[in-house]
Amino acid sequence: MNPAKAPFRATYFPPSDMRVERRDDGTLVVEPVTELAPFVPNLPAQLSEWAARDPDRPCIAERAGKGGPWIEYSFSQFKHAADAVTQWLIDQRLPAGRSLLILSGNSIAHAVVKFGGMASGVPVCPVSANYSLMPGDFGRLRHVVNLVKPAVVFAEQTGLFKRALETVDFGDAIVVTADPSALSRPAIACADVLATTVTPAVEQAIVGLDPDAHSLYMLTSGSTSMPKAVVQTQRMVAANIAQARQVLAQTAGWTESMLDWLPWSHVSGACNQFATLCSGGRFYIDAGRPMPGLFEESLRNIKEIPPSFHINVPFGYAMLADALEQDAELRTQFFRNLRLALYGGAGLPQALYERFQRLAVETIGERIFFTTGYGATETTSGCMSIYFPTEAVGIGLPMPGMTLKLVPNGPRYEVRVRGQIVTPGYLSSPEVNRGIFDEEGFYRTGDTAQLHDPTDIQKGLRFAGRLAEDFKLGTGSWVAAGKLRAEFLEAFAPLIADVVVCGENLSFVAMLAWPKVPPTPELEAELRVRLQAFNAGRGLSERVERLKLLTEPPSVDQHEVSDKGTINQRVALTRRASEVERLYERSPCPEVILPAGSGTQGNNPPSNPER
Repeated sequence: MNPAKAPFRATYFPPSDMRVERRDDGTLVVEPVTELAPFVPNLPAQLSEWAARDPDRPCIAERAGKGGPWIEYSFSQFKHAADAVTQWLIDQRLPAGRSLLILSGNSIAHAVVKFGGMASGVPVCPVSANYSLMPGDFGRLRHVVNLVKPAVVFAEQTGLFKRALETVDFGDAIVVTADPSALSRPAIACADVLATTVTPAVEQAIVGLDPDAHSLYMLTSGSTSMPKAVVQTQRMVAANIAQARQVLAQTAGWTESMLDWLPWSHVSGACNQFATLCSGGRFYIDAGRPMPGLFEESLRNIKEIPPSFHINVPFGYAMLADALEQDAELRTQFFRNLRLALYGGAGLPQALYERFQRLAVETIGERIFFTTGYGATETTSGCMSIYFPTEAVGIGLPMPGMTLKLVPNGPRYEVRVRGQIVTPGYLSSPEVNRGIFDEEGFYRTGDTAQLHDPTDIQKGLRFAGRLAEDFKLGTGSWVAAGKLRAEFLEAFAPLIADVVVCGENLSFVAMLAWPKVPPTPELEAELRVRLQAFNAGRGLSERVERLKLLTEPPSVDQHEVSDKGTINQRVALTRRASEVERLYERSPCPEVILPAGSGTQGNNPPSNPER
C-alpha cells in the first residue's frame, strides 16, 4: 500500500477555525474561534475527584529496580501518600516565600511529594538530576538554591545524591531522603513523612488553594546562562491541561495507559504527568531515555506497555525508527494501540515523519497522526498544536484560550503569545521581567515561524529558528541558524543525527555533525555529494561550505545535551572550540568534508557571491 494514501488511524479532529486580524505593518493576530471550555484551576482537587470516584483505579507505576516487576499505586493509595506529605508540610509551619526543592528523577515518590507540596501551597521546584550528579562544584545547583530558597529538600535516593547533599549549603532547609543514616548531615526519612496522620486540614488546604499564587518554579534550560525560575500557577497548569484535553484527549487517550520517559524537571514531561493523573489515566514511568545504554530499557517497556500516545524528541524518534526497522516484535507492539505521536523540543524532519508512516502502514495498514507540543517553560508547556488534518510537520496553530501574534521579521515572523497559560514572570528577576512582554502584554518567545501557505493560516506554521541562535558572518550576512539546521537535517536524513552550526564572525557557514553510523569513506563520499546538492542555488548565509564528523557523543554532564535530548548549540560551540578551529583552517585537514567538485578552500569568503 502507498503510505501516502493509507487512512489515518485517528479520525477525530476538533474545530480549528482561526480568527485573523491583519495589521498595516504586516503583523497577524490569530486566535481560535472556539473558546476554551471551563476547567477547575486546581490539580490536587482534580486528583481528589478521581480518588473519590474510582479509588481502586490504577494510577501510577514504576519498576522495582532495573528489569524488575512494576510497583503500582491506585488513586486512593497515591492520594493518601500525597495527603501525608501535605499534612507534614502544614505541620512544619514553613516561612512564607520558601519552596520545596525536588532533586530526584522521575519516581512515584517524586510525584507524591510534588502533589503534596502543591496541595499545601508551598511552591515546588523540580531540579534536573544532572545538577546534583555531574562532577564539579555544583554551581548550577547552588544557583538554584539561592534563587528559590528551599525550606525542604527532597532527594529520594540517598546514595545517588549523597555528595550534593553533603557539599551544597542548603541553609536551614530540612532534607528528606530514604536513608538519613547514610548522610553526615541531619535529615528526615521519607517513611516518617509518609507516616504522618492526615487531618481535615489537608482538604481545607486543597479547597482553599489560590489558583494564581506561585505553585511551581520550573527552571529554564540555562543553555546560554544560569537557569531562571519560571513562575507557574495552578490556573496556568490546569488551563494548559484543559487545552490539551479539548484538542487531543479523544485521540491521545489520557484516561488509558501512558508510558513516558520525559523528565519532570522539564515542562513537557511534567505536563504529560499531570494530564494523565488528573484525567484518570495510568502513568507508567519509563526509566529509559533516547541515549546509548539507556534506550534499551524504553524499548523493553514499549513491548510490555504498548502506548496509545507516544511523546518524544526528534532525536528519540530517529533512534526509535532504527529500532523499529530491526525488530518485528517491537514494531508490532509499538503500533498495536498507537493513535497519536507528539514531537517537541525541535522540529521533526519531514523525511523522518515519512519514514514512520511507512513503518506504520507496513505494520497496521494505517498512518499515525503526528502532532506537536510547541511552547516554552514560560507558556506552561505546549501552547500550539497540530489538531487539523495535514501532511506537513510544523508547530500547528494556537489552542483554544490562546492568542498568537506574528510580527514580521524578514522572511519570517517573530512568535508572541498571550493567554492564561503564560507566566507572570521569572522569580526574583524584575529587570528581566520588564522586557519579556510587549506593549500589548504578549510574551516574546524569541522564536520565529513561517506559514506553510502564506495565503491560508489554517494550514498552520512551521518553526523557523530562535532569534538568539541567529548570528552574523564576518561579511555582515545574517544566518538563521535554527532554520538552516532544520533544513540540513532534513536534507541529510537518515545519515546525520544532529549538528552544530558554526560561522559567527567568520567568512562562511560550516557544521560539526554527529553521524548515525561510524564514518567510512563511502559515507564521506555520499556527504560530499549531498553537500553539493544542498548548496545549489543558496546564498552565502544559507550554504554549508564545510562539514566535520564528530566521534565523541554530546555530553549530558557538560550541558551539551539537555534532559530532553536536544543539543545546546552555544554550549557545544564553546566545548568544541578546537573542532571549530579545524573547520576553518586555511588548508582544511583530511577530516573536513567539502562539497563534491570543490577544491581546497581557505578561511575566506567562498567565490560564489551572496545572492
